[in-house]
Amino acid sequence: MMEPIDQDSLNNKEAEPPTAFAPVANPERILSIDTLRGVALLGILLINILLLGLPESALSVPITAGGHTGLNLVFWYANQIFFENKMRALFSMLFGAGVVLITQRAEERGGLKARGIYYRRTLWLVVFGLLHDYFIWICDILYLYGVVGLALFPLRKLRPSTLLAIGALLLMIVCGVTTLAHYNQIRTRDQALAVDRLVAAGGQPTEEQRAAQKEWEEDSKDIRPNPAELAKEINRHRGGYWELFKWRAKEVLEIQAFLLLPIVSFLVMDSPGMMLIGMAMLKLGVITAERDRKFYLLMMLIGYGIGGTINAITGYYFARRGFDLGKESLAWVLADFPSVLLVAGGHIGLVMLIVKSGWLKRLTSRLAAVGQMTLTCYLATSLICTTIFEGYGFGLFAKLQRYQLLYVVFSVWLFLLIASPIWLRHFRFGPMEWVWRSLTYWRKQPMKIAVQEQSGQKLCAPQ
Repeated sequence: MMEPIDQDSLNNKEAEPPTAFAPVANPERILSIDTLRGVALLGILLINILLLGLPESALSVPITAGGHTGLNLVFWYANQIFFENKMRALFSMLFGAGVVLITQRAEERGGLKARGIYYRRTLWLVVFGLLHDYFIWICDILYLYGVVGLALFPLRKLRPSTLLAIGALLLMIVCGVTTLAHYNQIRTRDQALAVDRLVAAGGQPTEEQRAAQKEWEEDSKDIRPNPAELAKEINRHRGGYWELFKWRAKEVLEIQAFLLLPIVSFLVMDSPGMMLIGMAMLKLGVITAERDRKFYLLMMLIGYGIGGTINAITGYYFARRGFDLGKESLAWVLADFPSVLLVAGGHIGLVMLIVKSGWLKRLTSRLAAVGQMTLTCYLATSLICTTIFEGYGFGLFAKLQRYQLLYVVFSVWLFLLIASPIWLRHFRFGPMEWVWRSLTYWRKQPMKIAVQEQSGQKLCAPQ
């Protein structure tokens, strides 16, 4: 999380009278936001594909599975510079922007009813996340977004400077918590190794030393699992649906119970901070392509120049150490948060510059179509990829090398870029967007586009 979120009538100008309490129509969607959301959805698959097709540890410690040399190393290196956590940051920013947009539209149309619309919509997102997590894929992001979204409504009218300050503070807290946790893992590992040496020399470890050794045994199962543990994980994913469901249900219950309270999510996850920054960016006109081209060019130069360089340097030394715990991995973790924000900003600058300049219209219109159907495309991606990799489908889990997973990624991209615009030529919403809207407004929404409307729906159709 991926991250994915369709934002209802998020970026639309009102097409119905202010008293009509229903979703707004499609013809005047904000192209820049839809395009950016499409980019985020496609980009996040570059990360999610590793969790879908390989053991979990392969994401951050490639030496454990999937290959870590040659093209596999190139893929890991490029991913951690430009995509890992950056695409999820974009999703989070767009979700935050959506909070402002949808409440503004609802308040214009329904006054006090905006609160009910917002919370009903957000609670349905939590439900979708639960269903996705339990029945399709364990790495869902919808649940987290829904839980955090419940706490964002009172913050929607804060000034941009306040939102930026709170968002930055939250990111600093999460960065500190994460770095401290990683440092403690390194210290625990060193203590455990010291105990091993003591026992080998015939010494007797203390209770504290034995506790550290036991703690490291548990931690190492996730960080660098042994061959037996990897085989167990692989066999589980290559098995039947029912066994996988039982395992997933147990894991998901623990994760979601932990994130149930928004305050917990705010302190341990970077998404809330990114959401607040996204709310500020919407109010400042950054993600609506309202700033001048020099502004977006500067975002690119700073984001890629500084953030990309930080990732490149720390990633290089982490890889050179063999992806092992140490000062290199600590620097990699510590540098992740500022570089994520910077590189994500570089992506925003690039997309806004392309949209503002009118370049690549055929591509941006297709990306915007994907962005308009983000919830549908997100869930479709999970269904397609789990069918490819899990045992109840084609059973390719852990059978492809890291770089070979790109074949699946590009195929899914191609399918979404072709299918989304075709669908939107005939229908107002994606299938899941239609379900979400109908449940939110508790009224069946019109789905098919009338003939007279089709000529006006230009922003999301291929040009």
